[in-house]
Amino acid sequence: MPRRPALLCLALGAGILAPLTALTGTAEAAAAPPRCFRLPAFTQTPGLLALLHLTNPAHLQILLALPPQPCGTTPQPPIRPRPGERPQPQPPSPAEAPPERPTTAGNPPTTPALPTKGEIAATAALAQQGVAFSWGGGSPKGPTYGIGRGRTTVGFDCSGLTLYAWSKAGVTLAHYTGAQFRQGRKVPLNDLRKGDLLFFGGGKGDPTHVALYVGAGTMIHAPRTGDVVRKTAFLRSPHYRATYRGAIRPA
Repeated sequence: MPRRPALLCLALGAGILAPLTALTGTAEAAAAPPRCFRLPAFTQTPGLLALLHLTNPAHLQILLALPPQPCGTTPQPPIRPRPGERPQPQPPSPAEAPPERPTTAGNPPTTPALPTKGEIAATAALAQQGVAFSWGGGSPKGPTYGIGRGRTTVGFDCSGLTLYAWSKAGVTLAHYTGAQFRQGRKVPLNDLRKGDLLFFGGGKGDPTHVALYVGAGTMIHAPRTGDVVRKTAFLRSPHYRATYRGAIRPA
């Protein structure tokens, strides 16, 4: 039986047409598919098509009629840069690709809650611990000289401390316990919040003492002449529980 030329397998590398197999064989060998055939790269090289057309037009017709064959099984050499040319960065393989960062579109960052006016007032009062009691002392700016027996002492009296603390929250209070008792809404004992005003004494008339609630059954106040601004657990104090008149939340 006459021998037939086997199909020509072409490799296109760096623009050179290189015959990988030019063997002849039987008709069965001729029917065997080539191991690698890059038809798209081949057909996109007009010069090579012309060269093959001149050398062997019959082979050109056979190659153009063949379907493209996958070449994934043949490892491809890396592209080497020309002298003086910077190497081009290669995309990472799937195994080397960095993991995708989790999206936060469904969980937007939460904004910290702003302090309430009462919390601002409580914080301002707590910062005055240790300041002397001064009868009539205190203003929105801080401790001042008092009047009468407090005229030589810089400090706060009870209502002077509370008006100072609430001024930091933007609320103006009178410098008198009886007036502060009416500057807000009444709050039950089991609903106290930081900054609420606590009133004591005075029987059925105006209260004689005011303090500022700071949480956990504790208040901060300016008690009396000779004392200083300090905290007191009023719910555990027999005196303050017996003289308690109510609470007001300033408007």
